[in-house]
Amino acid sequence: MWQQLEVEPGQKVLEVGTGTGYSTALGAHRLGDDRVTSAEYDPVVGRAAASALKAAGYAPRLVVGDGLRGDPDASAGAYDRLIATCSVRYVPMAWLHQVKPGGKILVTLSGWSYASGLALLTVTGPGSATGRFLPGYTSFMIARPHDRPPRPTLALLPGEERTSLVDPAVIGTWTGSWVAQLADPAAERMGAGAEQILWDVSTGSQARTLPGPDGRWTVVQRGPVRLWDRVEAAVRLWQAAGKPHQEGFGITVSAARQRVWIGTEDGPGWDLPV
Repeated sequence: MWQQLEVEPGQKVLEVGTGTGYSTALGAHRLGDDRVTSAEYDPVVGRAAASALKAAGYAPRLVVGDGLRGDPDASAGAYDRLIATCSVRYVPMAWLHQVKPGGKILVTLSGWSYASGLALLTVTGPGSATGRFLPGYTSFMIARPHDRPPRPTLALLPGEERTSLVDPAVIGTWTGSWVAQLADPAAERMGAGAEQILWDVSTGSQARTLPGPDGRWTVVQRGPVRLWDRVEAAVRLWQAAGKPHQEGFGITVSAARQRVWIGTEDGPGWDLPV
C-alpha cells in the first residue's frame, strides 16, 4: 500500500490505524521517524504497537484517538499523504483539510454489507478530492465509528413478492456486492447464491430472494424502502456498463456530497452515506 500511496522522500504522512505497527514501521523506515504520524483508536492496541516499534528501532509520532478526525495537533495542509489501514463508509472531512491540495489519500471504502474498494484520491482543495479505485481485492476492518449499529435478531417477515430481474448470486461476487452496497448503504447483506437477504435496521425494511422452480428467482420485500428495487437498478446499470471491476469506478468528494461513479464523473453513480 505504501507503493500505491505514491509517497516521495521528504513528504509527511498521516497513517490512520496503527494496528500492530507493521505498516507504521514500513513508513518510518522509508521516510524517517519525523515524517510519519500514526493514529490508533484503541489505547491497548496503541501501547502494544508503540512497544513493537521501539523494539524494532523506530520512533514515529504516535497518537491515540479517533483517526477519522485526523491529527488533533495538525494545521490545515500539514500532510502530503494519508494512508488508512481501516475502512470507512465515506471520506472524513478532516482528512480533506489536513492533506494539502495536490496531496493524496489512500483509503478503503466499505460499508455495512462489508464490500470494499481501495481508492487513491487527489485532494483538489480544502474539503474536496477526486480519484479512482485501484485494481485488486483489498479489505480492512471498518473503523469503529463507522461500523453498523447494534441490531436485534433478524426475523424474516412476509411481504410483497415478485420475480427478480437479476440473478441474486451476482451480489455475492466481489464487485457485485460492492454495487449492491452502493445502492443500499444502510442495509446489511446476508445469505449466499440465489438466497440473499438485505436488512435495513434503521427502517425495518427487508428483502430476500429465493430460487424458483422455473429457473428464475422470487424476491420478497417489505418496509418503506424497497431494497431489492435499488439493487436491481444498480446492478443493471453496472451490467450495461460492461460489469467493470472496481478499477472502472471513480469517486468525487466535496463538502456537499461524496459520489462514486462508473467510468467518468458524469456516468452512473451513487452517493455515499455522509
